[in-house]
Parts: sequence; C-alpha cells; structure tokens
Amino acid sequence: MTFTNFIKRPVLSTVISIFFVLLGIIGLISLPIEQYPDIAPPTISISTSYQGADAQTVLNSVVTPLEESINGVENMTYIESTATNAGMAMITVYFKQGTDPNMAAVNVQNRVSQAQALLPAEVTRVGVTVSKRQSSNVIMYSLTTDDGRYDDEFLTNYNNINIVPMLKRVNGVGDVQTPGMKTYSMRIWLQPDKMKQYGLVPSDISGALAEQNIEAAPGSFGEQSKLKFEYTMRYKGRLKTPEEYGNIIISSNTNGQTLHLRDVAKVELGGLQYSVAMRNNGQPAVLGMVNQVAGSNATQIAEDVKTALADAQKQMPPGMKVTIEQDVTEFLFASIAEVIRTLVITLVLVFFVVYVFLQDFRSTVIPMIAVPVALIGTFFFLWVFGFSINLLTLSALLLAIAIVVDDAIVVVEAVHAKLDLGYKSAMTAAIDAMNEISGAIISITLVMAAVFVPVSFIGGTSGTFYREFGVTMAVSIVISALNALTLSPALCAIFLKPHGDDEEHKKLSRVDRFHMAFNAQYEKINSKYQKTVEKVINHRWISGVSVVLGVIALVLTMTFTQTGLVPNEDTGSIFVMISTPPGTSQVETQKVTDQVDKMLASNPYIERREQIVGYNFMAGQGSNQSTFIIKLKPFAEREYGMIERIKSVFEGAGIAGLFIDPTSSNMVLGMIYKQTSSIKGAQIIAFAPPMIPGYGMTNGLSFSLQDKTGGDLNKFFKIAQDYIAALNKRPEFSRALTTYNPNYPQYMVDVDVAKAKQAGTSPAAILSVLQGYYGGMYASNFNAYGKLFRVMIQGTAESRMDESSMNNIYVRTTAGMAPVSEFCTLKRVYGPSNITRFNLFTSIAVSATPANGVSSGQAIKAAEEVAKQILPQGYGYEFSGLTRSEQESSNSTAMIFVLCIVFVYLILSAQYESYILPLAVILSIPFGLAGAFIFTLLFGHNNDIYMQISLIMLIGLLAKNAILIVEFALERRRTGMAIKYAAILGAGARLRPILMTSLAMVIGLLPLMFASGVGRNGNQTLGAAAVGGMLIGTLCQVFVVPALFAGFQYLQERIKPLEFEDEANHDVIKELEQFAKGPAHDYKVEE
Repeated sequence: MTFTNFIKRPVLSTVISIFFVLLGIIGLISLPIEQYPDIAPPTISISTSYQGADAQTVLNSVVTPLEESINGVENMTYIESTATNAGMAMITVYFKQGTDPNMAAVNVQNRVSQAQALLPAEVTRVGVTVSKRQSSNVIMYSLTTDDGRYDDEFLTNYNNINIVPMLKRVNGVGDVQTPGMKTYSMRIWLQPDKMKQYGLVPSDISGALAEQNIEAAPGSFGEQSKLKFEYTMRYKGRLKTPEEYGNIIISSNTNGQTLHLRDVAKVELGGLQYSVAMRNNGQPAVLGMVNQVAGSNATQIAEDVKTALADAQKQMPPGMKVTIEQDVTEFLFASIAEVIRTLVITLVLVFFVVYVFLQDFRSTVIPMIAVPVALIGTFFFLWVFGFSINLLTLSALLLAIAIVVDDAIVVVEAVHAKLDLGYKSAMTAAIDAMNEISGAIISITLVMAAVFVPVSFIGGTSGTFYREFGVTMAVSIVISALNALTLSPALCAIFLKPHGDDEEHKKLSRVDRFHMAFNAQYEKINSKYQKTVEKVINHRWISGVSVVLGVIALVLTMTFTQTGLVPNEDTGSIFVMISTPPGTSQVETQKVTDQVDKMLASNPYIERREQIVGYNFMAGQGSNQSTFIIKLKPFAEREYGMIERIKSVFEGAGIAGLFIDPTSSNMVLGMIYKQTSSIKGAQIIAFAPPMIPGYGMTNGLSFSLQDKTGGDLNKFFKIAQDYIAALNKRPEFSRALTTYNPNYPQYMVDVDVAKAKQAGTSPAAILSVLQGYYGGMYASNFNAYGKLFRVMIQGTAESRMDESSMNNIYVRTTAGMAPVSEFCTLKRVYGPSNITRFNLFTSIAVSATPANGVSSGQAIKAAEEVAKQILPQGYGYEFSGLTRSEQESSNSTAMIFVLCIVFVYLILSAQYESYILPLAVILSIPFGLAGAFIFTLLFGHNNDIYMQISLIMLIGLLAKNAILIVEFALERRRTGMAIKYAAILGAGARLRPILMTSLAMVIGLLPLMFASGVGRNGNQTLGAAAVGGMLIGTLCQVFVVPALFAGFQYLQERIKPLEFEDEANHDVIKELEQFAKGPAHDYKVEE
C-alpha cells in the first residue's frame, strides 16, 4: 500500500482529519470530568447501633456474628470493624479493584441476613444498614447563621427534613451524611423518685407505649350490604405531640384513679443523641457530606448540588445560610485551567522552534494543524474506552503535544530536504520523501504504541493510573501517525514552494539575514558534528565505555530517587484532629476546641472553620474527640507571584522569602502547629486531605497491628507502644502514632445473683432497669413532618450524674421496690473507648508520616523491618488503605519497564530483520532515563506515577530518535556505501529533524517544569523528568547511536552478508538472458 494516493487526493486526506476532529468533539462533550479515575477499591459498609452498650459488648454480640458471616464474601480483600462505647458498630469490607459495587452490596446483604438471627433484639429493631461507601466526598456543605439565632438541633432537623432528601435526588449523588445525631425524637425523661412511688420500672413504660402508641386497621361498615353508603373506621393512630404522650395511661384502678405518663416523666420533643456538637466560624451549624456514586461525573454533581442548595436557600428561614466547606471541583477546575494555559504556551513555543529551523511560515503551519487534530481526536477514543477527563489524561495530552508535533516535523523536514536538492515540483518532492520515510514513521508509531501497551496490563491502583495515561498517549500517537501519512504530505504538496531561480537576486530582509546566519551556523555545527561522529566510530571504546557509564548512572540515580504514589497538592482544605485525655467530658473538650478556634480565626488565609465536637475522623466518636475542617481562601485570592516574593525579601524575610509561599496549605499547616503547641494536654494533628479519594482521611502510611492470640488488650497496647516507639527512633519517620487508648475510666458492674434470686428478681431485670434509666431504650416510633422518628426512654440528666445516683433507682422485688445498689457493686476499671478488628483479629491502627524526603516505599520497608524485630510470636501486622495498594504496585513497576524495552526490541528486530541491529537503539536509551532521574533528583521530586509515566514516554521518544538515525544509515548502506560513512552521513542527514523535535519537546515542556499555580507538584515532576531525559538523552544519543550502528551492522554482516537487490532481480535476468547466449550482432533493431 503506498501513501502516494493521499498526496494526490488532498480532499480525502483533509476529510479523514475532519472526521477525527468531529468525533473528538462528540467525545469531549460526553466525557465525565473528575480529579482522578476511580482508583479506590469498592467498599461496602455495614452499620448498626446497640443503645447503651459499651465497646466490648457491641463487639461480642454484634460485630463478631456479622463478621463471621460476611468474611470470605466473593472478591473481598480485607475487612475492618469498629465497636464504640456509644453503642455503634461499623464494619467495612474492601473488595478487589474492578468488582461491581452493586453485586458486592447484594452479596454482603445476603450474608448479613444470615446472621440476623444471632443479633440482640434491640439491634434487630434498629436494623442493620448495608451501604455502598462512595469513593469520594464531592462537596461538604454546612447550614449555619451569622448570629447564632438557630441552635444545632433546629439546623440538623431542617437539614434532615428539607435539604438531604432533595440532594439525594440529584443525579449521581450516592449519599448525604451528617455527623450530627440530633434528629428529632420524642424524649421521655423518667423521674426515678416518682417511678418508685408508684412501683414502676422502665419496662412498664415501654409496655404502655407498645400498647397505646399504635397504628390500627379497624375495618369498615356496610361492606357487601344493600345499604346506600359504606363507612371506613379510622383509629387516631400513633401519637404526635408531647402532650398526647403525656396523657398515655400507665395504670387505672377501679376507684377511677388513673396514672398518666406525665406523672412519672417529663415528655419533650428533643434530639436522638447528644454526643456530637457542630459549629461553623463559632456559630451552631450542621455539616453535610455529599458522596458520589462510582463512575459518575463529579463536576456535574457538584454543579447540580450547588444549584439545588442555592434554590433551597431562597426558602430558608431568615438568617440561615448555606456555606460550602469543601468542593473537590474547585481544585479540579483550577488545575484544568492551569493545564490548558500550559497547553497554549507549549504550542506557541513549539511553533517558534519549528519556525526557526524550517524558516518559512508555510511549513510551520503544517505541524501546527496536526496537533489539534490528534489531541481532539483522542477524546473520542477516551470516551470509547470508558475513561474520563482527569488530571492524568490531561497531563498525557500535554506530553503528547511534543510527540505529535514530532511526526509532522519529520515529514515536513523530509520534503524540505528534497526541495533543497532542487526538486522543481512540491508534489514530486512529497511523493519521494514519503517513500523514504513512511517506513520510519510506521516503525516509530509502532514502537511508541508498543511502549504503552504493556503498561495497560498492570493491575491494582497504579494500573488504573498507567492505563489512563498509556492509552491516552498511544491513541494520540496513532492518530498523529495517520496524520503524518495522510494530511501532512498532502498539505506539503499544496503549501510548500520549490526554490525558484530568482531567489538569489531578491533583496534580503532582516528575517532573511537572520535565517542565513542561522543556516551558516547550522552547516558549521553539522560538519563539526560529522567529524566528531567519525572520531567516535574510529575509537570503538568510546561508545562502549559511554554505554556502560549510562547504565551505571541510571542504576545509581534510580536507587537515590525517592519513590511515592502521587505528589501531594494544595487542594484548599485542611483537617485538624484534636484528642483530649481519655474520659474528658464533652464540655471540657469544647473548651479546648474553642481555644484552637480562636487561633485559627487569626489566620488571614483561612476562610471558614467547621468544628465537630464529639467526633474525630481518625479516632471515631467519643466525648474527648473533636475535628476541624478548614477551608482556605479560594486559589485566585491566594495567588502569590514573583512580585510578592521579592517584596517579602525587603520586608525582613531575607533570601528565604523567595522560596516561601505563605499562602500555601503547607505553610498554613506549619502555622497551625506553631500556634497550637501552647495548648497542653491535648493531642493536636493537622494534615491536608489525601490526594486520592476513597482511601480514608489521612496521608502517610496506614497499617494495623493484629493480636492473633486473642489475649489481653492492655498487653497488646503495650506491644503497640513499643512498636511505635521503635518506629519513632527510625530516621525514616517524622512521627508515628495511634489514636487507640485502652485507658478510658470505666465502671465494672457486678450483680450479686444469689441476693437477687432471694429477693425474687433476676440479673436480667436489674440490668434492664439500668439500661432504661442510664443507657436509654428505643421504645416506639412517631410520625412528624412526613418522616418517621423514634420515641426514646431515659432517666433525666440530673438522675444519672454519678455513681451515688444508683441508690435512687429501684427495681421491683417480691417485697416491693428495692434500690438497685443493693444487688450491684461497682468496680473502677480502665478500658478502650472503641475496639477495632482487622481481618477478624483485634487490631490497633497505626498511622505513620514519612520524614521529609523519605519515600513511602522506604517507609514501608522500615515498618516491616521494625515489625520483625519488635513483634512477639502471635502478633502480626497488615497494611491497609493506600499503603496496601502501593505495596502491591511497587513490585510491578520494574517488570513494566523491562517489558516496555523488550517490546521495543522485538518490534525493531522485526522491522530490521535482525536481532543484533536493534541493540544500537536499545543501548542508547539508558542515557535519557538516567537524565530523567538526574533532573528529578536535582529538583527534589519523587519517583512517583507522574515520573514513571514520563519515563515510559521517554523510552518511546529516545527509541524514535535512534530509529531515525539507524533507518537513514541503513538506507545509505543498502546503496553500497561503506558502513562507517553510511553511519556518519545518516546521522548528519537526521541531525536537523532530531534537534528540531527534541528542542520542540524540551522548550515546549519548560512551562510544565516550572509550573506554578494549582496542581503544580505533579506538573513539575512530569516536566522535569521529561526535559531532563530529552536533553541529556539526545545529546548522548546523537554521538553514540551512529557508532553503535557501525559496530552492530558490522557484526550483522558477518552473520548474514548484505545482498544487493538488483543482482537477484528476476525480470532483469530474463531480459539479459537472451543476450547472454549468442553473439550480439544477431540482434535486429525493430523499426
């Protein structure tokens, strides 16, 4: 198949390109936009509560039966669970990447229903909820007031009744969660003294409720009769108001004396639980977290949710307002804008480089047309493959620009070279040039695509990353190759003009003079270059030594570069976790939280501070925990450019002022640590939310120590503390900590069974009385505002202050009412506020932050070593969250690179019909890779996914440069030129396109390398590695490849000598045979 037809049919060529652009636009419109692809594994969470129970009880009666049943559900990787002193049970099951979350939920639900029979009755009444844990919060919003006119109970319920149901209907919203528990419930506060007076216990009250607070269906009159009308009977149903509940009759005797509920209890409409309080900028508030369904478009959801909230705000009572605390898309859009800006700068720079080399505007336009076609066309294929527009695919397109321009440059340059030889028709020049280079273009494309193919096979988290990246690159490269074979040559044939004869007599303009000077210089450089190449070829050892040095440099730099998964970015939010000493009451914790709040209020870069007292993202629920969610000012208001930096130098910051950006989240974090260090007796941790959503809240390493002996918690805690102390001694960690603490003050209740039996009661009755007064009972339901709420029974707050109150609480015995304290003794003990399990063993979660400049890879190794030394027999550890998937991915990376190089080698072997010659290409690659690592080290970046992606791209690009040299040298060798001169002239002929493409790439990626603004860390990593690799790689390659070619081609010909084609040309031989037989004078000339 020749490509000359496309040159002769320019309309066909343009139509092909227009098709790509149109398809691309269709794809672009329908692609979802998100920050990162769905990387987090699907998780299912199971939650329920056991009113009034402590952690150990919840663990034994609720968590254990559920876990036993769920464990081993299809495709599960690991299971975590928590039981708290507030009676909450939470189980989270993690599944393999790529499992269908809906199927997983159904499977878990089936397992849960098997265990239902084993759960306590209180728990089955509340119900066990199984939900898909959505990977990420798209938006956190808050309802608040400026003057505190509404309390958090009112706000919680307003949110619950009016806002949450509306948001759940927004397309793509998975769930809306609020940490607040103050949803309405009918509170029946029992008064122990009155209850004793009438001889009642809490179960009598719940009995009366069950009997009187009911919905009933009495039936109707007149069915199946001849009467004119039918009448339906209706019972008043469940009670609605506190007054109605107060009127419930508990007992009535024959004298007509009735005892109402209001005589023994206070009834009011209150909150369900009082354990969590929230404030926003110091005023009462409620927080809502909107989660997205997997595979939905975050941008669309965020937009819809914000519109819905804005509409809701119009109907809110005066003074109430909605604030947005965290919006994922804010960072996303800022970084997309950044990428687009870089795109434009890159295009302009590339355009400039091409113009300097080709020196006429027409030939510069051709590569410039190729770029948009390839980039826009890619979107269609992204859509076909089911990817999304995210930071990865966008970075891939940025890198692709350089490669895409590349193919077009090769074509234009080849046609130019022909015209310089004096071709009179652009059409002929294009056809001849294409015949020469179409082979090279196809092999370049195959090699580039081949590099990205093995990448798509990696599994796990990093696999998802690479796949998006690799496929994006490969697709844009293939499209650009099609372009280079169809559109570019056709345009060359139309646009380019052959050099006329009158050009010498034309007056020279400034630009022309510049061009002439440039050309003269370039010719000088080229001839010098060819001489150098000749020297390198003559001294074989030079190229040998340099290849060995290249490989050594690569290995050394590779070992010294830190590894990581993704760089942390400033996303505009910060979390602060506060833990006060165990057993601290909520009031005291609130005081500490208010102190911190005052400090935060003084920071000029903080816009809003949302506090949640009673809950902590790391340690869970507890009266001694609290959390801040801090929203920094928008990115636009935190621009900190060169001018401000220079100003700060003169304002006393010194030279350091140039490098410090006080507006960045890291500096704000530093500030928070500095301010809060004055607060004694509280553990305060501040951190930026993790870059990859769906992996828990914290950055750093997360792993769980496991106690497989089923032994004592205190012993386990001591081992964990030894382990953490050992971690903190290691230089790899800046800090390691656990939020677990078994030293919460508790009372052990002991019932004297013999005494109880004598008195005619039982331990069950006594404990039920305790639960009724202290723990609270969920007794019944009522309807209000179109929703169902709970009726709760509990003693009044005054009646359950301290242990002496047990003397006033009575249980019914045969001899009348007796105080509970007669049968119970209390013992002071210490225990945990919550118990966690990991894979069915009791566990303690440890989170460790790697020290500055230490990669997570090294940290994982250190943690493993310490575990070997410290943990005794019967204790183990397992990684969880992001650390787990990083650990699974790190071993596959090296494999991938080897695979990439092997693929390139095989494709080239097929192309050159030789297993030896491709080594000339392969051996020149390490220089560039070493260059990439050197730059990464210089700029202090990590060897993370971004870096590895530019490495993979470099393998392709460097191979491409080498292929061009080898291809041209081979052409010359096949015409019978000596190997050495074939190599020298081949290299000389390719110097200009190689310099052009490499410079275009290096200069084009400079804006990435020095990126500022949002998402800069990832961009800088990409840029530095790509620029370093291209620069150092190209410089070394241009000299080493010709020498390698000469050596390997010589070897190749020793094995299989070169056959010159025309000797074996059958048609020619047939024609010659007739003359070879007889004397030539027989031959008659036909007239």
